[in-house]
Amino acid sequence: MPDLSKVELYAAIRRDSRAGVSGRGLERKYRVGWRTVHKALNGSWPEARKKYPPRPSKLDPFKPVIDQMLVTDLDAPRKQRHTVTWIYARLIDEHQMSDVSDQVVRAYVALRRPQIRVEHGREPVNAFIVQSHLPGMEAEVDFGEVAIRLRGELVTCHLFCLRMSYSGKGVHRISASGGQEAFFEGHAHAFNVLGGVPAGKVRYDNLKAAVAKVLGFSRLRVESDRWIALRSHFDLEAFYCQPGLTGAHEKGGVEGQIGWFRRTMSRRIRYAADRATERDRLPHGARRPDVPMRVRRAALLQSLCPMPARQVGGRPEYGRRGRGGDPGCQGWVRPAVQSK
Repeated sequence: MPDLSKVELYAAIRRDSRAGVSGRGLERKYRVGWRTVHKALNGSWPEARKKYPPRPSKLDPFKPVIDQMLVTDLDAPRKQRHTVTWIYARLIDEHQMSDVSDQVVRAYVALRRPQIRVEHGREPVNAFIVQSHLPGMEAEVDFGEVAIRLRGELVTCHLFCLRMSYSGKGVHRISASGGQEAFFEGHAHAFNVLGGVPAGKVRYDNLKAAVAKVLGFSRLRVESDRWIALRSHFDLEAFYCQPGLTGAHEKGGVEGQIGWFRRTMSRRIRYAADRATERDRLPHGARRPDVPMRVRRAALLQSLCPMPARQVGGRPEYGRRGRGGDPGCQGWVRPAVQSK
């Protein structure tokens, strides 16, 4: 019999019990005791494993002393704070510590130092809240790299991905670069495919196509003028993630979908005669099956905001000066006039 997980074992026991197998028969078949059979018949989900109390350590008598050293470091100059080597030496010289290795002290200091900063109000508490989304309200946008063979040569292209947070529906588009034109064209293409615009926030990282400057560690951003014009056209509300690893989890859905695209769809689109042909083929080949998510995607279509009456593309239009816009304008993105 193949090895079964505990959930699969419980399911098999309950299935055979409904078929009329006795308790002793279940014990012999699955080589388990009567307690396991009893628990499986009483509930389909196994009980959580009991947590044992931590074992006593030889470091326990010295932990309050280490905590006091770390508390004094909060107001000490940065280059005069206790290192692990200094703490270990002080414990041996001043408190006669013995039979405790340096690694044990190092592990405890690494655990307690951030906790003490939080306890004394020097750092915010890192908390995670389970996200819940309403139909058609929120979306996530990101770029990823995908390799295709273009006329016999392996070329790395940029994949634009917009993913609706509630239904998981994603729209993909491949471009030669991840610049501002590809960024704008991806939005226009995604909204045309979806048939509407998200009614709530759209999550972005701090890509240069939209953000000109990040203001400290806050959510404030100096946005590029053309991006402001496009947001105004579609009535988008942008939400920018925190820079670096601290904000990587804030749009994990689109990150995972880009990885899914590489693992599944990139095998089919690896060979292309030209990039335009491949890009036109993407909307039909880059969607997940609609059957498992039919109910959610029906709710999505009913909740999206309608598209603007006038369509807009991602490429800037260039014309004669003073025609269709401000006399000092040299280039603009429809429909709002912007200086080049």
